[in-house]
Amino acid sequence: MRNEQRLPTRTPESRAFAQRVQLAMSLSARLNALPFDDLDGRRALLTEIFGGPVPDSLSILPPFHCDYGLGASFGERVFINQGCFFLDYGGITVGDRVMIGPRVTLSTAGHPVEPAERFDFITHAPIVIEDDVWIGAAVTVTPGVTIGRGSVVGAGAVVARDVPPLSVVTATSIVQRKTLKPF
Repeated sequence: MRNEQRLPTRTPESRAFAQRVQLAMSLSARLNALPFDDLDGRRALLTEIFGGPVPDSLSILPPFHCDYGLGASFGERVFINQGCFFLDYGGITVGDRVMIGPRVTLSTAGHPVEPAERFDFITHAPIVIEDDVWIGAAVTVTPGVTIGRGSVVGAGAVVARDVPPLSVVTATSIVQRKTLKPF
């Protein structure tokens, strides 16, 4: 994982992380229990989940699940469809005019590959989604990935490497890219 950092387990820092996870998950459950038309209630809970104001143009359809909250930031006119999971301890940056399809998972954290280290650390690295990106349904983005400006990630893809700007990647042709014309 590129830009990987490690949080040692069984430390005051990891306990603080675990407490924040409990709070963010509780707030997410409250968000998902609100009536769909309670826009003010949703905005208030999103502000709590993300630790501060979010853009008025941010649209997140429930259910939405977030395990940390303090690591996510959003540009203008971002649309996040139903059933998404943001595991944002490593940081998730979402640019302007980004569309995220249903059941997308953005996961910034994991564990070391070496079996002897798996229970000793939480690994994490940021995900960056640049402006004008469209992520299709049921995509998984792994830690340390940047999705370049104007790109499209097709439904069902698992993105484990950076996506260059103005590219189209799919689950069946991750190594084969189509370059888009600039705006």
